[in-house]
Amino acid sequence: MNDHIHSDGSGEQHDHGALGDAEYAEFMELAAEEGFDLEDVEGAIEEAGHGPLPVLAVVGRPNVGKSTLVNRIIGRREAVVEDKPGVTRDRVTYEAEWAGRRFKVVDTGGWEQDVLGIDASVAAQAEYAIEASDAVVFVVDAKVGATDTDEAVVRLLRKAGKPVVLCANKVDGPSGEADAAYLWSLGLGEPHPVSALHGRGTGDMLDAVLEVLPDAPAQTFGGAGIGGPRRIALIGRPNVGKSSLLNKVAGEERVVVNELAGTTRDPVDEMIELGGVTWKFVDTAGIRKRVHLQQGADYYASLRTAAAVEKAEVAVILIDASESISVQDQRIVTMAVEAGRAMVIAYNKWDTLDEERRYYLEREIETEFGQVAWAPRVNVSARTGRHMEKLVPAIETALAGWETRVPTGRLNAFLGELVAAHPHPIRGGKQPRILFGTQAGTKPPRFVLFASGFIEAGYRRFVERRLREEFGFEGTPIHISVRVREKRGAKKK
Repeated sequence: MNDHIHSDGSGEQHDHGALGDAEYAEFMELAAEEGFDLEDVEGAIEEAGHGPLPVLAVVGRPNVGKSTLVNRIIGRREAVVEDKPGVTRDRVTYEAEWAGRRFKVVDTGGWEQDVLGIDASVAAQAEYAIEASDAVVFVVDAKVGATDTDEAVVRLLRKAGKPVVLCANKVDGPSGEADAAYLWSLGLGEPHPVSALHGRGTGDMLDAVLEVLPDAPAQTFGGAGIGGPRRIALIGRPNVGKSSLLNKVAGEERVVVNELAGTTRDPVDEMIELGGVTWKFVDTAGIRKRVHLQQGADYYASLRTAAAVEKAEVAVILIDASESISVQDQRIVTMAVEAGRAMVIAYNKWDTLDEERRYYLEREIETEFGQVAWAPRVNVSARTGRHMEKLVPAIETALAGWETRVPTGRLNAFLGELVAAHPHPIRGGKQPRILFGTQAGTKPPRFVLFASGFIEAGYRRFVERRLREEFGFEGTPIHISVRVREKRGAKKK
C-alpha cells in the first residue's frame, strides 16, 4: 500500500492512507466546506488507512492471568476469563491500541488443560501463538515464581527468536516487587511488575511492548513492486481434506519445502507453482495435533487457523461438501473476514455428491454463507484433482478485489447518485445523509464515510452492496466506518 505522509507545518506527520497528496488536499477542503473538524477527519483517514497490523501473543501457563491481561490491553472484557469444560473458544485475536499505535493481540488463555497434561498443552498453545506473532508477552505469576512449565516456555521462546516482554503478574503492591525481581533468573531481561486485575503497571509494560513490536508484520507480502510469492492460507476444520488438496496441488510441481532455521513462522510452508506462477501455501494441515484432543480440539484448530490467516494474503477455505455446513465452518469464514483477508471458498469432495445433496448444499450455502456471497467459489475434488485449474483464477480474482481502490472523486460521484436515488429513512423527524467519503486503504478496501447524522446498520449494508455492484470487490471483505458531523460550535471536550 502506498502510504503518504504529510506534515502540517507543526512538525507533526500524518498518514494519508491510500490518498495521494493532491487528492488528500482536495478532500480536506471538501471536509472543511461541510463543517467537519479537520483533526477528526485526519484521524479517521489515519485509522482506516493502516496496513496489516503487527501481532502480539500473550502466552504463559494456566491461571497466571493471561485473559485478564488481554482484557486490560484491549480495554474491554471480551476474552473469556473463566471457561467451563466443553465451552468452545474460537475467538483468539483482538485489536488493541496503545499510545496511538494499533496492533493485534492473540490470547492463548483460558480453557481446561486436563486433556493433554499441563506441560504439553501449554507448549502447544505457546507454539501456535508464537508462530502467529511478531512479539510475545510472557506472563508469569510473580507470587508463585518460575515453575518448570515456565522454564519450558522460555526454551520455546528462545528457539523462536521473537522479541519477548516478561510480565510478572499479580503484583498488587510494593511488597510484590521483590517477588517480581526473582524472575530475572529466567534470562528474559527485566520483569515488568503488573496487576492485570487492577491495571497496576500495565502502561509501563505496554510501553516496553511498543519498543519491540514492529510497525508492520514481519512478513513481506508479495505482489507488484515488492516481489516474492503471494501467500495463501489453506484453512478449514479438521479432516476436510486440506492435506490431500495441498498434495494434489503440489503434485510433481513442488518447488521447495521452505524450512528456515531459527524460525517457527514458516515451519511447513510450501512453494508451489500453479498456472505458471509460484505461490506460497501456508499449510495449516501440516501443523498436526499432537494427540486426540477432545474438548480442546476446536480451540487448537482456532489457534492454528489464526496463525495461518495472519501470515497470509488470501484464505482458501475448504468445506466438506458431502456434509452439512457446520458452525465451525462458519466460524472459520468469520475469522478470515475479521482478519481482513481476501477469500475463496472451495467445496471439496464435489465428485461424491448426488443430485439431492447438491440441491440441499445450494440451499445451505444461501442460508449459512449469504453474508459472504462475494467470495469466489470453486467446486473441487482433492482426491481426483477435478477443477483444480479453477483455483488459481479464483485466487487471482480475490487478490485483485482485495487491492482495488476507487479514486475519491469517482466514489463521491457514486455516493451522490446513491443518496439522491435511495435516501436514508427518516428517523426522529430527521433524515441523516452521507455527505461524502473516501477509500483510505486497501488490503482489504477500507472506506470512511462522513455523514450529517447516525447511519443505521441496514443502510450501511445497502451501501456496501451497491459499492460491490458498482466497483467489483469480488473476494474481499469491505470495511466501512462512518463519522458523524458534530453540531457546529459543539466541540469535543
